[in-house]
Amino acid sequence: MGLPHRGPAMLRPASAPRSPPYDDRCSRCARPSDEIPENPMNALHPFIAGLPKAELHVHHVGSASPRIVAELAAHHPDSKVPTDPEALTDFFTFTDFGHFIDVYLSVVDLVRTPEDVRLLTFEVARDMARQNIRYAELTVTPFSSTRRGIPEQGFMEAIEDARKAAEAELGVVLRWCFDIPGEAGLEAAEETTRLAVDLRPEGLVSFGLGGPEIGVDRPQFKPYFDRAIAAGLHSVPHAGETTGPQTVWDALTALRAERVGHGTSAVEDPALLAHLAEHRIALEVCPTSNIATRAVTDLDLHPVKEMAEAGVLVTINSDDPPMFGTDLNNEYGVAARLLGLDERGVAGLAKNAVEASFLDPAGKRALAAEIDTYTANWLETPGR
Repeated sequence: MGLPHRGPAMLRPASAPRSPPYDDRCSRCARPSDEIPENPMNALHPFIAGLPKAELHVHHVGSASPRIVAELAAHHPDSKVPTDPEALTDFFTFTDFGHFIDVYLSVVDLVRTPEDVRLLTFEVARDMARQNIRYAELTVTPFSSTRRGIPEQGFMEAIEDARKAAEAELGVVLRWCFDIPGEAGLEAAEETTRLAVDLRPEGLVSFGLGGPEIGVDRPQFKPYFDRAIAAGLHSVPHAGETTGPQTVWDALTALRAERVGHGTSAVEDPALLAHLAEHRIALEVCPTSNIATRAVTDLDLHPVKEMAEAGVLVTINSDDPPMFGTDLNNEYGVAARLLGLDERGVAGLAKNAVEASFLDPAGKRALAAEIDTYTANWLETPGR
């Protein structure tokens, strides 16, 4: 996402009825609004809940659930953020875009020290573990933290300590994508590049670009992506969520994108779809997020089916899950309905994410094999 990526499209009445989540473990999450259709409670739910998964498009602060925010708020009693997770559910009901910005910034303001960064990161991994997410590339915006006074070395040590603990204690392998908040301009691009290249933490694998697309042309960031790529990082900018397919082309040509965040408008250009399919350039699709931002007006009109039918490597992701009242299990359920998938089809989506990830080859083989074994065992169990 990358504040304020969501633009004026994110308007939701506070009095909107709340639809139940697909996965009941998300019941403490904020409900986005009546703009997001009711999620499917179907027979695939138990299969999806236990399926080993990878997630490639999910944001660091945007993954702070009410439980995590309440714990951070308890550390900083001068904050106006509630410390009761139930009260936070209402706190996360946005009346308009300006209110969303206020709420988002209030959560950012709770991350004031390296200890806060460590807590946030580890607890996000804990929430991932509950969903059987084995591997995740978490999008981190270090500029937002260092400019607020967190020492840059302390920030790096905090995320790395949390990463190692998450793998050892929870079985969740985390890797980082450092992204430029596009709305902050070239100053942020320079600082993010310096932090990524000069202070590169061990878990850093990729370099991204978030923030608004409208009025923030992708090509201006080419020198920064060139430096990051030269340092061995992969290119994964957001593009084509709120703008047309030309933004995706710009990400491919100017920023040498290896995956594209969202890419929703790519279906408007058959040549672009063909290019993505031919070169196995994955799209990081986030269905519920697209509805919340009104990048897509109706879930049944979501272009994920057109993407898949064109042969594009589609991955399913949650973006900013608690803020949109979702999680990765829910997004798999949504995608399964839109694509008409059974268990094998859903497992195929999970393996798409493994293929498109920047996990090492041995790790990819191991996770793909785990998905295959789980699926085979599930289908062979009598009564299922």
